[in-house]
Amino acid sequence: MLVTFSTKSHGNVIMFGDVAHSLITMMRFTTDVPGAIRAEDVACALANLEKKLTQIVQQQPEKIVPEIDNEDENETEIQISLAVRAVPLIDLLKAAISAKSYVMWE
Repeated sequence: MLVTFSTKSHGNVIMFGDVAHSLITMMRFTTDVPGAIRAEDVACALANLEKKLTQIVQQQPEKIVPEIDNEDENETEIQISLAVRAVPLIDLLKAAISAKSYVMWE
């Protein structure tokens, strides 16, 4: 499942459902799809999300990247952190705050 976040002042942000649900939960909103955040609550949602992401990053130990064997190069899977995946949504939330607009997801 894909979840699309939208606001009037920013292009849509599309995420896989599991990632989107995690981020919505971090913002302290219900993961019901469709859903929305009122314009007056967007700043609080952004603060909650950034706080939770900071906590997660601080709790993760530094990862040591193993050497990649040329034979296994195609089999290596790169892990993208939730904090990195959240960047487009954070940008969308900031744009919504600037425009005093709501945020929806469906």
